[in-house]
Amino acid sequence: MAKIYQPIDDFKVVELPEKQLPFWKIAGPGAILVGLSIGAGESVIWPRIVAEYGGSMIWAAVLGVFLQLWINFEVGRWTIATGETVYTGYSRIWRGFAPLFILLTVVGWIAPGWARTSGLALKALVLGPGGWGSDTFWTIVTFAAVALILFGPKMIYQSVENTVEVLVAIVTIGLILVAVMVGSMDTWKELGAGLINVGYKDPGMSVKQLFIALVFAGAGGTANLFYTFYLRDKNIGMGAQLPGLQNPLRGRSEKVPATGFLFEATEENRKRFTEWWQYVKNDQMLFFWALNTLTILLFIFGALAVLHPNGIVPEPGRLIYDEAQILGKIWGVAGQKIFLLVGVATLFGTQLALVDGVSRSISDIIYTNFRGAQKRDLSWWYLLIAGVWIVGGCVITFVMEQLNVSELGFLFNAAYMGGFAMAIYVPLTLYMNYRFLPDFAKPKRFSTAMMVIASCVYIGFAISSIIWEVKQLIGG
Repeated sequence: MAKIYQPIDDFKVVELPEKQLPFWKIAGPGAILVGLSIGAGESVIWPRIVAEYGGSMIWAAVLGVFLQLWINFEVGRWTIATGETVYTGYSRIWRGFAPLFILLTVVGWIAPGWARTSGLALKALVLGPGGWGSDTFWTIVTFAAVALILFGPKMIYQSVENTVEVLVAIVTIGLILVAVMVGSMDTWKELGAGLINVGYKDPGMSVKQLFIALVFAGAGGTANLFYTFYLRDKNIGMGAQLPGLQNPLRGRSEKVPATGFLFEATEENRKRFTEWWQYVKNDQMLFFWALNTLTILLFIFGALAVLHPNGIVPEPGRLIYDEAQILGKIWGVAGQKIFLLVGVATLFGTQLALVDGVSRSISDIIYTNFRGAQKRDLSWWYLLIAGVWIVGGCVITFVMEQLNVSELGFLFNAAYMGGFAMAIYVPLTLYMNYRFLPDFAKPKRFSTAMMVIASCVYIGFAISSIIWEVKQLIGG
């Protein structure tokens, strides 16, 4: 097996780059993660749970986002300290993590549930759900838009960041408008009661369903690990030592080193690391935690105000449209269109960030770990993976539609598989940061405690879900 792997070089020792620009000049990586987070979990899975069960389990949505905040901190810690992706760090521990994380990424995200739901939302906005065109046609339209954004500009990251920031702004403003127009004091009280109802699980909800809901409150699955790429391409910390990912269709790309750097434990490097670490904390607390918590609660609020009181649990593919229809009765055509626009912006933002993040992850793992891969540029591998992913997504959507298979089942399956991935990489990330980083850059006690808690939560739910699956098989 060793013959198939490319040797991983030791860290080169260099000075940690100095942080010269203020936070707002280099903000952005956290915003892309929000664009990922406000996708199916916030706009489809959690509103559907609330429509069916009411607001009694809202605490789990807020907890999910909060736990992922600490995961993102530790992903960021590794990248600002070394310039490496976390996948390279995992491979330093055991080479078998390379194929394992390719498998986890593929299994978790291959079914294009977001793309199909994004296409359905766009169709509803333009023509209504019964309008012209198959699910496959509208999915192809959204994937074509993704390809234009990724492979139009020269620098891929900047295009993704600018697009997602606009989409997040549309979603946030639209949701606030909806909440102001349809909210009542009773709805706010129900929301508050669900927030403090910690630990409650509705008897009708399985442990598997709760695990899925917890995972997709936030980015979820391997999507949290995409943060490592955004920091590098934004030249944050040691990421400034590596070139950003360039579009191979827009000229010759630069050869990217497969491995990263470490810095000596000098007073100057300690000071610089502290400044970069503060950047990561600000980026994640402001964008991921605060904005993500706000948007998921606004989506939940909409379902509490509009769907649950009317006893409506939407059919697969119709949640965004059903909620928009009811808003239309309350607030007229403007309310309906605003919510449909929010739905399109939410789901397309997730679709775009997922194609980008998955392509970066798989291409990075292949380029770093496997012999012969570095004969091609990293950007070539990215183009190949993204192209295959987009074409494959369209084909799978066509097959799903012919077999009359709901996209919702695939969304839930992605969250389920993502939960098992988190049970593996959350403790692994903590171990990696302790093993390789200089003493003053290692996680402190509180961060360590939160990562241990997060590890216990995801591992505990993964084990409980396996037990539940076995009982279902025996019972069946």
